[in-house]
This record gives sequence, structure tokens and C-alpha cells, in this order.
Amino acid sequence: MTSAPACLLAARRVLLDYLGPDAKPRPGVTILDPLGDPAWEIGIVGDTGHIGGYHTGSDRIRRVDGAIRDYSVTESPRDRAGLTLDASALDVGRFRVRTPLGTFDLPHYSRWLVAQCKANTADTRHLREVIYSPDGRTVRRWDRLGKRSTGDDSHLGHTHESCFRDATKAGADMAAVKRRYLTEIGVINKEVPDMTPEEHKWLETVHKNLTVLDGRNPVGQAYTRAALGVDHKDPKYVVPHPSLKSLGAQLVTMQAALLGAVQGLDAEAIMARIDAVAAEERQRDAQMLAELLGRLDAIVDLIRRQENGELTAEQVLVQLRNLLPTGTAG
Repeated sequence: MTSAPACLLAARRVLLDYLGPDAKPRPGVTILDPLGDPAWEIGIVGDTGHIGGYHTGSDRIRRVDGAIRDYSVTESPRDRAGLTLDASALDVGRFRVRTPLGTFDLPHYSRWLVAQCKANTADTRHLREVIYSPDGRTVRRWDRLGKRSTGDDSHLGHTHESCFRDATKAGADMAAVKRRYLTEIGVINKEVPDMTPEEHKWLETVHKNLTVLDGRNPVGQAYTRAALGVDHKDPKYVVPHPSLKSLGAQLVTMQAALLGAVQGLDAEAIMARIDAVAAEERQRDAQMLAELLGRLDAIVDLIRRQENGELTAEQVLVQLRNLLPTGTAG
């Protein structure tokens, strides 16, 4: 039975996560018309009416007297070598999104994708063809093999992307070009990227384990707000990569506290220790901030005294060496 391969499901997931009706809010990004609502607007496996083509696997390709007569297999050795029960195509439906860089929609995405294919970028080499509308009125086809240049009018409302079957079989990264497009139009912030799937999985595992011990749901309310001042479940909050090390260090500390108290399986003792660790973290942060502010006040005073003629530049430099960490003055 024809199935959807993991690599195309991952590409579909990226589009839905950032452009779908349930996409989490992002600063400066407004989804005017969501993608994938209804879900068939971003499809992989063809319905029962589909006979042959890249939306079907080996059980539904066209045959004549038992011999394969399907262009999605016969025209390229890459397709013949990669034929499995997996479908090897993705349809992308209409969407419209506004970012700080402008307003973007399906025709824009389609024109951009075809331009990348013509440039033979590394993340498009798995694509055999793109059937699309550049303007919502005409249908065109880009074919890597140069066999065809047209498509039917159903493609006025969606863009069809065929993938060479050997790439699908090998599990090639079909999502990379989608992530690059979303970054270029400003949906994904390349300066403050989201956590990677591996980081999400790690954080979810820790959260699940803590919830089991704590009995509260979500336990994130106990440690994330206390340690960071925010709720990591809030869809408006995106954890930037530079914060992950700090977050990881705090969670490791809390896990150590759990291990110390878990022997007696005393939930109250566990949470009390977590709260104590969080309080210690806040106290250390406050002390560091107070020290920094004190140094800044002293530096401002030195500059004022130099401007008033009370100190020479050399005297200011000497005192700066005492105020700043080694290597920052001189």
C-alpha cells in the first residue's frame, strides 16, 4: 500500500509548523492565510483516484500487460533504482504570510523554488519536476529532464514537487530547501533560530520526567518561571541558542537535586530542593548584576573626574585596570 516516507513528512511538518493554522506566533510574523487548512492542501499520497505518477508507490504505478509504463519510473534510472511503496511527491497549497521583509504567498514560493532548481542548488537536487503557477493564472512545469513544460489547471491552486525516487528511498533531507525559503522571507529568524528537533526532544524528555516526579502539570510552571522568569510553554517565547547552555546548566543542577532527594521518593522534598536551587541561582545573578552596576557607576565617575580636570588620563587608566577584568583595559 502506497505510504508517505519520513523525509517528505518532515518537509510537510516544517511547512505546517511555520505556515499552518496551528503555527506558533513569532515576532513580526503574521499568517494572513494559513497553509494546510484543510490538510489535503499539503499532500503526499495520492487519493484512490490517483493512478500512476510520483504520488503513488509501486503498488499503484501504471502498468500495461504487467510491464511498467509510468513516467515516474521509466524516464530516469534514479526513479527505477528507487521504486518502493513510498510516494515521492509533495503538493503545497495556497498560503499568505507577512514578515518584516514583505508579504509572501504560493506564487512567490513557486517562482523562488524554480529559480533554485535552475541554479542547481544542493538542497534541490532531489527534485525531478515542479508544476506550478507563477501568477495564479497560468500553469508551468520545470522538468530537470526537459521532458515536459506544461501542467493541468489544478496546479493554479497548488504547487506539485516530484522527487527522484532514489532520494526518497535514501531518506534525503527534503525539508532543507523549505527551511531556507522560510529563513529568506523572514519567517525563521536566522539571528535567533528556534531550538533544533534534537534540543526540543531533550527538553521534552526532561519535562516529562520531572512531571512524573512532581505530580503537577506542567511542572514547567515550577522551574521555568522561577529560573528564567518566563514560561517555556508560552507560544510567544522562543528559546534562542545562546540561552540553551544556561538553561541546560540550570536543568542539570535541578536534576542533581532530584537525584539527591529521590531515594525517599519525597515529592515535597524534591520540589523544595528545586525551589532552593532556583533561589540560589537568582541570588547569584542579583549579586553579579549589583557588582556590574557598581563598576559601571565607578567608571562613569572616573570619566566625570577626568572631564573636570581632577584626574589625568593616565590616572584614569590605572584605576580602570582595577575595575575591569584582566585584559579589557590597556
